[in-house]
Amino acid sequence: MGRNSIHHNRDKNKQKLPQVPKNLKRDGLDVEYSSELADHEDIEAQARSRAADERARNRQRNR
Repeated sequence: MGRNSIHHNRDKNKQKLPQVPKNLKRDGLDVEYSSELADHEDIEAQARSRAADERARNRQRNR
């Protein structure tokens, strides 16, 4: 067993990782939204989203 054979084991997982094409990746933002068609659950979800965004901004400022 040579010295270099130990280092071959750590790179085996790199070939098994899935590759996602760029056109299938999403930024997480929904483009289509109509406030006229929104129900109570949509309004609650937007409020939770705004609150989470505000918490994230506050965490970044406090660093």
